[in-house]
Amino acid sequence: MQKQKVIVICGPTASGKTGLSIELAKKINGEIVSCDSMQIYKDMTIGTAKPTKNEMQGIKHYLIDFVSPDTRYSVADFKKDATYAIQDILKKGKVPIVVGGTGLYIESLIYGIEYNEIKIDLKYREELEQIVQKEGLNILYEKAKKIDPEAIKKISENDKKRICRILEIYHSTGKTKTELEIESRKKGPDFNFALFGITMDREKLYERINYRVDIMLEKGLIQEVKELISKYKEFPTAMQGLGYKEVVGYLQEKYSKDEMIEKIKMETRRYAKRQLTWFKKYDNIIWLDGLDSIQNNIKIILEEYSEKNSTTTDK
Repeated sequence: MQKQKVIVICGPTASGKTGLSIELAKKINGEIVSCDSMQIYKDMTIGTAKPTKNEMQGIKHYLIDFVSPDTRYSVADFKKDATYAIQDILKKGKVPIVVGGTGLYIESLIYGIEYNEIKIDLKYREELEQIVQKEGLNILYEKAKKIDPEAIKKISENDKKRICRILEIYHSTGKTKTELEIESRKKGPDFNFALFGITMDREKLYERINYRVDIMLEKGLIQEVKELISKYKEFPTAMQGLGYKEVVGYLQEKYSKDEMIEKIKMETRRYAKRQLTWFKKYDNIIWLDGLDSIQNNIKIILEEYSEKNSTTTDK
């Protein structure tokens, strides 16, 4: 039986995923499933570079702007919601196009990772929080590195949520996150994924990132953060997002506005570099030149996509 086909377009921030995916969707009667861990949040529009209604050009987008910033949203939540969205698109006779740069989200789909429900020990979570407050996050990072060196390679030293997740999983199950993922991949993916990645000259990409940050600030990123702080009491994950945490630091007078701007640009460039490194490990990825025309890249996608449809079956 042939698995149903799904296109995935991934790549670093500011590489042109949005424009390419929308033009592709218009051409092939597609709808888009966002694969971005920050665009899920309501009231976080400027700093996450959400596509506007005009930019969407009438193409339906799923998993954008639907989670409150004071709510925790896991990779398992994304896997479930994205699968429902893909199935909904297929039922309408349209082509699902998964688009984004969040590597963990993409892997949950293309490897068919099944997440077992793990009971969270709130007392242990509080203990971890106290360690962070008293001794710093690096203590937990090093602890997680010893427990699960493979999983820690995939995350930033500043990603408190995912560092704690590695420790919580081991605490609750006695198994590492990596061990559980290996077990969970035995079933395989639910769909026939055609995977495409956007890359481009590093200097050009960095220029685009710097320009995007300037535009975000012009559009009112600082005011957006102020409004978020006044509206929500806590941000389990949302305020860890690029741009947001740096603006918070500026508002707390930890550094000047110019220093904040440079921090956002520098951290975003570093993030883009990590994204490219992450996606390059996929054996089955087809690379597209982000500096090439959208029409040429659509042509490559359709050629590879058609071939994949005719050759891949669920044996």
